[in-house]
Amino acid sequence: MFFFKKSVILASIIAWVMCGFLISVKAQEYPNKPVRLIVPFPPGGTTDVAGRLVAQHLTEAWKQQVIVDNRPGAGGIIGTELAAKSTPDGYIALIGSITTHAVNPALYTKLNFDPVKDFSPVSLVVSSPQLLAVHPSIEAKSITELLKLAKARPGKLNYASAGAGTSPHLTFELFKSMAGIDIVHVPYKGTGPAINDLLGGQVQMMITGVVALIPHIKSGRLRGLGVTSAKRVSALPELPTIIESGIAGFDVSSWFGVFLPGAVPKPIVRKMNLEIQRMLEKEDIRQRLTSLGADPAEKNTPEQFSAYVKSEMTRWSKVVKDTGTKVN
Repeated sequence: MFFFKKSVILASIIAWVMCGFLISVKAQEYPNKPVRLIVPFPPGGTTDVAGRLVAQHLTEAWKQQVIVDNRPGAGGIIGTELAAKSTPDGYIALIGSITTHAVNPALYTKLNFDPVKDFSPVSLVVSSPQLLAVHPSIEAKSITELLKLAKARPGKLNYASAGAGTSPHLTFELFKSMAGIDIVHVPYKGTGPAINDLLGGQVQMMITGVVALIPHIKSGRLRGLGVTSAKRVSALPELPTIIESGIAGFDVSSWFGVFLPGAVPKPIVRKMNLEIQRMLEKEDIRQRLTSLGADPAEKNTPEQFSAYVKSEMTRWSKVVKDTGTKVN
């Protein structure tokens, strides 16, 4: 009996070692076919910009095609669920964000995936202050003037968002709550469609990533009133922060990062992380992001990114509770 038990233990050890060896070999060979990078929003938003930068760099570094696959819908839930339930072999990844991994879990109690257990955070890629912009037909030339207008016309003004439950939606609801104003929410199926209607004057204002709005601000087709971060944005230094405009403590930035399904082998997670860190060290990439009003992430490990995501989940859960925000 003793020798039998000893043989079983020895066999288990050998199997464990062999399993680790095979995973290591698999990681060294990865990727040996195209990788699909899911962007759970339409083209034109900051999530899409971040995804295309990552895909281009990984394609060049790995000599293997990394294809951006836009899967919009339900405030990012459709594409995120698709990634969560995909085969955990590293060939499907996700550009996740503050919306998909912090705001949505706070708003929706019955998601068909677990934002923690079903994902392996790989790397934070970029953070982006958001910007409050209005159509030129709105008389307000500043946040202060907008607040006066909104208080004089409660429930008569409207704002667009990338969809119910997205970060721009929650950010504007936080703005309304802290400012004590009533502005009606008009949800869209993504940042691109929302901006198109804002440009056309069908809606009057919105808060979304600086990256998506900056071309229209510089062209004069939209008027920027203020940025949501604690510091001004170098690409638009003339725009004050919302804090400077009188709403103390208002500090919100969107963030975007790469995720893999939860059961993907750790060596593959680390291989992708290391390559993204190399991307973030490239001066041309950093300058491009900065010129768009975004902040490239500093060096970060999968463990650090995971801890950051969990802290953001806690933060936005409190915002949802404090503002009483609900989605239909």
